[in-house]
Amino acid sequence: MASFARGTEGAPPLDAPLPAALVGIWRADRVLMVFDRFRQGWELPGGRIEEDESPRQAAARELLEESGQVPDGPLRFVGYAGFVLAPDRRAEYAALFAGRTTDIRDFRATDEIAAIRWWNLREVLPGGVQPLDAYLARLTRESGSGLSHGLRRG
Repeated sequence: MASFARGTEGAPPLDAPLPAALVGIWRADRVLMVFDRFRQGWELPGGRIEEDESPRQAAARELLEESGQVPDGPLRFVGYAGFVLAPDRRAEYAALFAGRTTDIRDFRATDEIAAIRWWNLREVLPGGVQPLDAYLARLTRESGSGLSHGLRRG
């Protein structure tokens, strides 16, 4: 399951931990997706927030580590995505950020990330896009009120 709340940056919901940050970085009408070797699907860049960093810092660091890309300016806070992760039904949140870039930088595959792709939200990507990440990618482009969906990640 997943939920989404616009919220206020620095004031996450208190009913579950906030261990992760995700980022939707846009170039023209395409969002950057990374192919995760372990989950075998396309996802938004992101990952764990380290002890000494803010969710915003984690989003920028993970974007660079996973894709080699850098936003043109400061990332924009979008909200908090709530997840119930399978198989142990563990609840947690991820801070969601958005940004833009005009300069595509070189990508080097890692043990975790096999490839990057600029996705237009409609085309079918080989290996498939994680449904939750497709939903969150749309939220980084669109404005509007908080939404809820019954999607699983994990």
